[in-house]
Amino acid sequence: MTEPLLLRDLGSIERVHTDRSGYVPETLPDGVVVATSIDDVVATLHYASAKGIPVVTRGAGSGLAGGSSASRGEIVLDLGSMNRILDLDPLEQLAVVQPGVLNSEVSEAAAPHGLFYAPDPASMTYCSIGGNIATNAGGMRCAKYGVTRESVLGLTVVLADGSIIRTGGSTIKRVSGYDLTALMIGSEGTLGVVVEATLRLRPQPKNVSTLSAYCADVVVAAECASAIVSSGVQPMILELMDGKTLEALDDENGTEHRKTGGSMLLIQTDGYGSREEMEVIREVVSGFTANFTMTTDPEESEVLVEARRHAIPAIGRRGTAFVGDVGVPRKHLGKMAGEILRIGEETGVDIYTIAHAGDGNLHPILALGPDEVIDRGAPKEAMNQMFWAAHDLGGTLTGEHGIGVLKREWLLPELGATNLTLLSKIKEAFDPQGILNPGKAIVLA
Repeated sequence: MTEPLLLRDLGSIERVHTDRSGYVPETLPDGVVVATSIDDVVATLHYASAKGIPVVTRGAGSGLAGGSSASRGEIVLDLGSMNRILDLDPLEQLAVVQPGVLNSEVSEAAAPHGLFYAPDPASMTYCSIGGNIATNAGGMRCAKYGVTRESVLGLTVVLADGSIIRTGGSTIKRVSGYDLTALMIGSEGTLGVVVEATLRLRPQPKNVSTLSAYCADVVVAAECASAIVSSGVQPMILELMDGKTLEALDDENGTEHRKTGGSMLLIQTDGYGSREEMEVIREVVSGFTANFTMTTDPEESEVLVEARRHAIPAIGRRGTAFVGDVGVPRKHLGKMAGEILRIGEETGVDIYTIAHAGDGNLHPILALGPDEVIDRGAPKEAMNQMFWAAHDLGGTLTGEHGIGVLKREWLLPELGATNLTLLSKIKEAFDPQGILNPGKAIVLA
């Protein structure tokens, strides 16, 4: 058996032992394999399976739940160098890519053909397609175009024993057998290692209309977003930022968003009926605030979109940013926004709120001071209260970031013992030795 090239120098190991979540493992992994081909992945998993060595797969390291963190006794399988777009078919509107390709690079390659890749996390310029698949990532445009699962047609996956399977294909519809493609998406590297993905592309948005609205506070903005959802129109983007986030952006960019209002909604419609849809939205918004502007100018729109994309880095200037990820039914957006305000006041944790309001996914962001860590003390209590608040509203502890290591203790109350037992049996079928990203995603306790 050919052994993979396992790097053990301290610099290589420190580079890959955690992600952007703010979680830092107490120990370092034993080494890292930098894969450049499917053969490298196969050799690594053959070797790890024979030796019983746990493997943590890593893409760009942009995860926000500690899902790619690695500790002593584990090795990291780094896929960042598998970063080629293998095929782009404008007629079928699909692309075949390796897992290390960055999200934004897919749209850049598709743009000359009038196409784009719809899922657009705020980290799109530095997150990888493999990581997006691992967590079923979304983004701003998911209000209309859906999350990663709606844009992946097929996968090539290396299983724990080094064998290769192919799921799905190049067709939009396919119902032969169980949907293994959907099962892999969101599995956080616990079922197999994705080495190729066939992605669905879409025609670039046309006739984009943009509305920015400033409301009195975040609760009013969230209630306005719920009303837009119930109006019958389908915005492409429906985003929310609270007043504290606007302050952070103003400090970063010299803008005056916070002076304009106590919270902000960013709304876009696209397509041949976009202006008619925006007129419906305008009428809804006018019932909550008179402080809004509309534009069809691409440059003005892009300035607003980029401000939203840079919200998390701006907050990160105020402390180590841990990005929460609760989801609630969209009719309860206002209630959840109010709960986040209460939790910040009661725990004393510095919490900012942004949201993909179009699908009910809120990102309460904890800006931690130099003596604070996310997995204990007041920040941990804030996380706990946020989960239970979302849970009581019929929501979830993670909309798109995954469980990783930071949310394991709340998985049982959300899913229940029967579901978790079934998931464990699925995990065992794919990974009998339990060597793929152990302790993540479906832990029973």
